[in-house]
Amino acid sequence: MDSREFVEIRKKFNKTQKEIANLLGISLKAVCSYEQGWRAIPTHVERQLIFLLARKGQQDNSNCWEVRNCPEEKKNKCPAWEFDSGQFCWFINGTLCESADCKSWEKKMEMCKTCVVMKNIRD
Repeated sequence: MDSREFVEIRKKFNKTQKEIANLLGISLKAVCSYEQGWRAIPTHVERQLIFLLARKGQQDNSNCWEVRNCPEEKKNKCPAWEFDSGQFCWFINGTLCESADCKSWEKKMEMCKTCVVMKNIRD
């Protein structure tokens, strides 16, 4: 996540920098640094923001395997299916969206950002 995305999400929530800092349990200085691009946004902050986005826009309760029309054999191997978390597939590493699990959060988010499930959350 870059500083532009961070600001975009904060504005979607209609929160001030201080309010988003309190919501995320981080300092106001950290929020300012993220938004200015002076500091990289840590993984845990990105995950929390996306989680809050997903919960705020929960009008679409479709599971990822339905949206993506995953075949049965793929679903049975996927942790999102196993844990009945099709709305939070982006949160679980090891999902098989592109037939491979990712070894890092950064790689996973690269893949997820191109997915219709994530696009629905972010829009």
